[in-house]
Amino acid sequence: MSICPKNKSSKGRRDQRRANWKMNAPTLVKCSKCGALMVPHRVCKECGSYNKKEIIPQD
Repeated sequence: MSICPKNKSSKGRRDQRRANWKMNAPTLVKCSKCGALMVPHRVCKECGSYNKKEIIPQD
């Protein structure tokens, strides 16, 4: 059983509420070791380092 609304919500008010669902571009930072763009607080995909330390050995 759901709550019954006291008054009808207009289409404009309904659409204003739904307009706030939008996608954001991911935040990218430069890797401190190789300078490639990467997501912050993640291992760099280019050089395999995190916090200037090599985590994933590269060939």
